[in-house]
Amino acid sequence: MTTGTRVLVLNAGSSSVKYQLIDMLDGAKLAAGLVERIGEEHGRLLHLPLTGEPRETLRRFGGHDAALEAVAEELAKDLMGLDSPELAAIGHRVVHGGLRFTRPTLVTDAVLAEIRRLIPVAPLHNPANITGIEVARRLRPDLPQVAVFDTAFHATLPEHAARYAIDRKTADEHRVRRYGFHGTSHQYVSRATARLLGRDPAELNVIVLHLGNGASASAVAGGVCVETSMGLTPLEGLVMGTRSGDADPGLVFHLHRVGGMSIDQIDDLLNRRSGLLGLCGDNDMREVVRRAQEGEEDAKLAFDSYVHRIRRYLGGYYAVLGRVDAVAFTAGVGENSAEVRAAVCANLEELGISVDPELNAVRSRDARTVSPSYSRVTVAVVPTDEELEIAQQTFALVREV
Repeated sequence: MTTGTRVLVLNAGSSSVKYQLIDMLDGAKLAAGLVERIGEEHGRLLHLPLTGEPRETLRRFGGHDAALEAVAEELAKDLMGLDSPELAAIGHRVVHGGLRFTRPTLVTDAVLAEIRRLIPVAPLHNPANITGIEVARRLRPDLPQVAVFDTAFHATLPEHAARYAIDRKTADEHRVRRYGFHGTSHQYVSRATARLLGRDPAELNVIVLHLGNGASASAVAGGVCVETSMGLTPLEGLVMGTRSGDADPGLVFHLHRVGGMSIDQIDDLLNRRSGLLGLCGDNDMREVVRRAQEGEEDAKLAFDSYVHRIRRYLGGYYAVLGRVDAVAFTAGVGENSAEVRAAVCANLEELGISVDPELNAVRSRDARTVSPSYSRVTVAVVPTDEELEIAQQTFALVREV
């Protein structure tokens, strides 16, 4: 059993690596940082130690190997390098775990092979996650590597919620079903909401609205996810920064047959040129709100479409749960946009949902309630901490085995 108490969390993207070093004794974040534009001519590493000034490195990082080696060098400058005996494990965010991986998992060759087999259902994410794991294993082959899956929290969806109504044989053959994403965030926020209210998660029904550039909703009954908005891929569900969210599947056939667009072009349209960006040319909600308040019609349409989709899911999840104790807003937009929160909750008093304008206008990094004291449903703003959730799951597994 490892005697270290620190966990390094790695989130490897296609051209970036986010990282945090966390001491599990008290949850302190000893260091954090980001390497971006990996493989490009002008790369950047921003290192944020717990104490001292941030350090920035501007140079080319040829690949994830070079990026992670640079991260190790920065940590070593703070006497917290990868060779530290205090390091207990490395936890990796992996976007898609399919049906097999429904809990944090020690990485072995067989596990890595299965994650690789899931690339067709997560072509933008799993390859980068695999690269991060492979590089970390090379740098510290003796250290436990743990994969924590975005899809795991949603593995509890009942079959009638997880199935698409298509031919079952075809669905099973190609692993087509609703998996859901942002699971570590939804899990963390649902539990943090219970702590905020001084309640046991097992007795609380929460609707979590994870609203960032990517956005998703979940219905959590007694700590168990029973519905979520994303599906086979992260494209389904809410209107997002650049993704369309829900759209008639026939749209794909129409654009292909009538519009002459290739499948790759349609994929690019729905994932990278839709959502807020497609509606008004901006995927930054702050700019969308500013432009809408100045009277720009396309920005107002984008804002209204974004809010309408969230309200549609909020009402649907209310029906799924039967009783709602709290609605929790989280992630970049959910935590920072009072305008979005107010619009989502407007005129829902009959459902017991409302926000106090003064409380809602307060900006804070702390979890807080923004609903009136008399509100039947608590509306809360709960900052997410996916890295801490990954570290906690990683450390628990390592101590267990």
